[in-house]
Amino acid sequence: MTSKSTPPGLARFNALEEHAAYAALHEACASTAWAKRLLAARPYAAVDDLYTASDAAMAELTAEDLQEAMAGHPPIGRPKPGDPTSAREQRGMAGASEELKAEMLELNLAYQDRFGHVFLICATGRTGEQMRDAVKERIGNSPEQEREIVRTELGKINRIRLARLVEED
Repeated sequence: MTSKSTPPGLARFNALEEHAAYAALHEACASTAWAKRLLAARPYAAVDDLYTASDAAMAELTAEDLQEAMAGHPPIGRPKPGDPTSAREQRGMAGASEELKAEMLELNLAYQDRFGHVFLICATGRTGEQMRDAVKERIGNSPEQEREIVRTELGKINRIRLARLVEED
């Protein structure tokens, strides 16, 4: 069924039963519409095909779908207890000073008051200071500008999570 060129991790994802594949996708992104769209496009011949499908699905998410996707993300600086994914992605805040953590909490709350959702950024590889600077910069955006930035950041996060999902053992 799988061609020689399909990477083993992708072949494994393609072969998952529908409910298991949906659960894996929903863990990568909490948007039901996104997960269903990627599920419907299986099997994928190449990892890039999966990324392209993810990007296309992300571009089509409604404001409500984006809200659903964002609800799956904890605030920066407060990864979900027992969630290795959010802890790994937010590693840049782990070593932050108590002052920076307190400032980030304050900024998160101000951002949430302004936009009605958590500050979302692809935190992988970013320092606590870079994340703080980004929230300070973005808090002045219009809701429309911010929704499109969030869509882009979610797309980056989804690609990183999909890569983990289909990487070889």
